[in-house]
Amino acid sequence: MHWADRRQRFRAIIEGDRCVHPGSVFDPISARIAEELGFKVGMFAGSVASMAVLGAPDLIVLSLSEFADQSYRICRAGNLPLLVDADHGYGNALNVRRTVEELETAGVAALTIEDTELPQSYGTVGGTQLISIEEGVGKMKAALDGRQDSSLVVAGRTGAMAISGIEDTVARIKAYESVGVDAVFLSGVSSTDQLSAVSEAVNIPIFLGGAASGLGDLETLSAAGVRICLQGHHPIQAAIKATYDTLKALRDGTPPNDLTSVAPKDMLQRLTRENDHRRWMQDWLGGEFAERD
Repeated sequence: MHWADRRQRFRAIIEGDRCVHPGSVFDPISARIAEELGFKVGMFAGSVASMAVLGAPDLIVLSLSEFADQSYRICRAGNLPLLVDADHGYGNALNVRRTVEELETAGVAALTIEDTELPQSYGTVGGTQLISIEEGVGKMKAALDGRQDSSLVVAGRTGAMAISGIEDTVARIKAYESVGVDAVFLSGVSSTDQLSAVSEAVNIPIFLGGAASGLGDLETLSAAGVRICLQGHHPIQAAIKATYDTLKALRDGTPPNDLTSVAPKDMLQRLTRENDHRRWMQDWLGGEFAERD
């Protein structure tokens, strides 16, 4: 797999002067759809992974192995540079280093490590806690040390803006920048004043969570140093709704041929690379490719 090429393309984006919206993906087919439609970057979030792999909410019950395995399936499906949300690195700084090794091997182009205290400890349910800046710095150092391919992007992530405010956010991202992370990812930014404070504080690219897409158009975000701005994770939500509605219609007696919202055959053939598989079977197995229901 050509991991280096996609990492270099991701770096070219964040080192450029334009902000892009990544396509939220959750499996090989969704990644191929995003690539076909022209998205320059794919995004695989921890919350999405928990739904796709376990059918569970975003409560850090997914394991590193499960996350890395699904990331690899997505990466091998095409050539879309993939940014992944590696949450807290699945433990302390030593676990963070292991997380980077596994995700680099899986083929991701970029990953984020956050300074949220996860999973939630006893007595803290109902609130979000942050680890200390010092512990966060240790995690960023471990992440960078775990990286073997220098083209892999490591971003320090914090949700401090909505928890402890602008001053603490700025202190955290400046500390992470000082140890060498390639970018900072911020969730909870909800105003132009907050964005300006962040933009003025660091000289590395800024990634923003989905809610920040309402702060302005791509031109405005680009001028503020934002290079990646999420738009939420609607594709998996739409896929769940479509699957539910289709199964319900069938359970209620709708004949399969009367369903109107299923993917047409030519789309399925294109997204599953059926022509390639036909050619390989003819070249290597002999005979003609037989149609199967």
